[in-house]
Amino acid sequence: MRIALPIAEGKLCMHFGHCEQFALVDVDEAKKTILSTKYVTPPPHEPGLFPRWLHEQGANVIIAGGMGQRAQGLFAEQKITVLAGAPADSPEAVVKAYLAGTLKTGANVCDH
Repeated sequence: MRIALPIAEGKLCMHFGHCEQFALVDVDEAKKTILSTKYVTPPPHEPGLFPRWLHEQGANVIIAGGMGQRAQGLFAEQKITVLAGAPADSPEAVVKAYLAGTLKTGANVCDH
């Protein structure tokens, strides 16, 4: 499984469309371990572009601080699971919490 996380200043970005990079984290679901993490710079943001681009990068899940309803629908069309409302922490900490089943998600900080 590959988990995508929008990153700004080394931490989860609260709005995925405003991130500097994406962390693409490959995990072993059965062993609940991180296999590798790579950082990629996304193409310039355009509405609807990131869901398709992240699908091409092999993402199965995206964990974000906030994401608009339209973007969530576009990710669903690409068969990418969305978790919004995650805390601004390092990508590794967020993914480890997700794998352990302890990731706390609060309110989606994006309302458009």
